[in-house]
Amino acid sequence: MSNNNDAAIALLEKHFDIAFTAPDGIKKLRELILSLAMQGKLIAQDPSDQPANELLREIESKKNKLVKEGKIKQSKPLPEIKPNEIPYDLPKGWEWVRLLKIVAYEPNSIKRGPFGSSLKKDYFVESGYKVYQQKNAIYNDFSLGDYYIDHNKFEQLKDFEVKPQDIIVSCSGTVGKLAIAPKSIERGVINQALLKFTLNQKIIDNRFFVFLFSAYVMKTEVLNDLKGTAQKNIVSVQSLKEIPIPLPPFSEQRRIVAKIDELMARCDELEKLRGDRDRKQITVHTAALNRLLIAKEQSEFNTAWQFITQHFGELYSVKENVAELRKAILQLAVMGKLVPQDPVDVPAAILLQEIRKRVNELVYQKEEKDIKFESINAEEKGFLLPKSWLWVRLGSLLQNIKYGTSKKCAYDYPGTTVLRIPNINVEDGGINLNDLKYTHLSEAELKELYLRTFDLLIIRSNGSESLVGRSAIVRETEEGLAYAGYLVRLRSFPEYIYSPYLCHALNTVFVRKQIEQPLRTTSGVKNINSKEIANLLLPLPPFPEQRCIVAKIDQLMALCDNLEKQIDNANSKQTNLLNAVMTKI
Repeated sequence: MSNNNDAAIALLEKHFDIAFTAPDGIKKLRELILSLAMQGKLIAQDPSDQPANELLREIESKKNKLVKEGKIKQSKPLPEIKPNEIPYDLPKGWEWVRLLKIVAYEPNSIKRGPFGSSLKKDYFVESGYKVYQQKNAIYNDFSLGDYYIDHNKFEQLKDFEVKPQDIIVSCSGTVGKLAIAPKSIERGVINQALLKFTLNQKIIDNRFFVFLFSAYVMKTEVLNDLKGTAQKNIVSVQSLKEIPIPLPPFSEQRRIVAKIDELMARCDELEKLRGDRDRKQITVHTAALNRLLIAKEQSEFNTAWQFITQHFGELYSVKENVAELRKAILQLAVMGKLVPQDPVDVPAAILLQEIRKRVNELVYQKEEKDIKFESINAEEKGFLLPKSWLWVRLGSLLQNIKYGTSKKCAYDYPGTTVLRIPNINVEDGGINLNDLKYTHLSEAELKELYLRTFDLLIIRSNGSESLVGRSAIVRETEEGLAYAGYLVRLRSFPEYIYSPYLCHALNTVFVRKQIEQPLRTTSGVKNINSKEIANLLLPLPPFPEQRCIVAKIDQLMALCDNLEKQIDNANSKQTNLLNAVMTKI
């Protein structure tokens, strides 16, 4: 066994660096350390240690003597451990035992908290005996909580008292978190969400048991699903008593704990190093992108971009940086820095004049109502634009802004297809037709609500702030459909405004701030109205440049997709390598 242990430990040491690079690698390494510990493979065995079975016989002899003297009651015999209950062989000197064998002789050495009716809030007082809760185990902090009961109630619940060196376990929801009660613990009882152990500390070390419970017991069938819920709950005390556990010699337990502490400290160091590395990558990348965004001269822009290209592999090895790159691409696009300007393009100011003429005609013919929006103040303009561009209110580019139908929709209802929020794909600005509902619309309603190619649909109301104001472009396949009341339709002039450009502009950091900062909340739902949409401020390029910008964005977003795939592939490779190493161990 010693040679096997040496090989396992050597392999574990050799591949700490693999755990550093693999996603969840350090978490898996911690699990591996505990798994090796519970199999007797983490440290070498010492033949001079008293074997666990000898110690158990001594303890059993003392226990029988106390029974004869009438000091304790005889416990029911435990069933022998069958071969099919033993998951692996143990080193010489170790023993498989039922969990009940390692607890103290005294009554209530394994005790689940009292029924909730025994500890209702009506019984709580300002001071007295403390009521310990799940959070004391979860956070390993016995000072938390301020529920107390009086002396009379404590006497009724004395079987549930927590004493120094007892171990409490969280039993419901967040299951299996353990904490050892300190010597200075306030007198008190556990509540219904806790379990307590009083161990025989001549057989098992408290800290070894904490590791054992987490690494081994929690991997057995110790958890039950609560009926009717997805919540987990620990099995009955009787079932716990009969779980077989691996028991090393007492001296070896303490050496195992010391080795676990040493290796876990190294894992802590690895986590800190990886956190520092990732934070540095993100900080450097953020600074590089900021230099791009604030560059006033082309030379400054080129220098900033050169830095990114020189360090591309390092900067884009984490997905957080790719997400920030996507934002920067959109922001550079609306600043006129993504594609070069063409002096032959008709300036945006002329486009706006043409749009104004078209709007006036529609208003005069009473086909549309004039959209109201505020004038633009100089201080609102977030950055300088190219000469051919123009700062505009979104409302100045539109024929109309219309809310969707408030009629009830159903899956099996005959009538018009109604697009809803689930049909809006905020990731790519498209519409999916996988989850459709229908309603009956009159001819007049359909005339008002039908969709045309290049219309924009905007989410105007949602519980998630990040979804409000997100948009999707209507394609030919969705033409003629209607839309629901939590959406707003923006209809522009396709000969002057390229809707994909508007969709991207609405997703920029500059416009998102305008959307998110003034959001109103009604019963937890965030809202933006048509007036606020009309007043959104954004840069307008010449029409041909709008199309060039969208083509460039699409090209660069495809690059971002490939970067994320490369990160996934690299992570997968490291994970597979780590798994292969763990299998060898």
